[in-house]
Amino acid sequence: MIVAWIIAETDGIVNIVFGFFTRGGLFMWPLLACSIVSVTTMILRGLALRRKNVMPPLIEQEIERLAPGESPELLSRILHHDPSSLARITRVALQYLRAPRSENIEAVQTRARHEMVRLEKGLIVLEVIVGIAPLLGLIGAVSGLVHVFSHLGLSSGAADTRQIALGIAEALNATVFGLSIAVPTLIGFTYFSRKVEVMSVEMETLVVELINKLYYGRSSREFEAVKPPPTTQIPIPTPVA
Repeated sequence: MIVAWIIAETDGIVNIVFGFFTRGGLFMWPLLACSIVSVTTMILRGLALRRKNVMPPLIEQEIERLAPGESPELLSRILHHDPSSLARITRVALQYLRAPRSENIEAVQTRARHEMVRLEKGLIVLEVIVGIAPLLGLIGAVSGLVHVFSHLGLSSGAADTRQIALGIAEALNATVFGLSIAVPTLIGFTYFSRKVEVMSVEMETLVVELINKLYYGRSSREFEAVKPPPTTQIPIPTPVA
């Protein structure tokens, strides 16, 4: 009995949704495509931007454990096969370890910006959908209204107010659908953008802290001014009288 009731209710909901979709007009199809792309992108970004994939706890713990002036040999072994963004930024810091500290930090900042762009991959799709979904809904509504009023103009009898209201309501289905896509997509875009920004700052701060530990005690020798080699004074021979 309960199963039959659930099946009946499900069929009713499916019919309502299908009717809502079919009455919305031609522009419901691109809106449906936008909704599928939006949901897929948010799922993929949610999986890719998990903290353990971007900033593995093992690397964070090793950087925090490293004492000032200590050799980063263990950290290098951990980073060797790690594909995370934090690992790539840290590898740059270790590669430029023989360079001056300022050049090392500059290389790390450049790599951090590159990783930020890489983490933002796919967010542009959400931003585009936020912009075009309401517009597609608006175009669908206008198209539906044009269709309704064109039929009213061709009818010979008096216009039925109920039919006009029903036609306008059906024409606005596309607008409702477009806004229902844009709002969750905007929430997802804002959330993921903020998450990428926060993790980028955290990674850069963590690697700069690592650089400070690795360059501990080397600053005086690193930035010591290079003195010119001493010039030997050549004696000038005195003329013989």
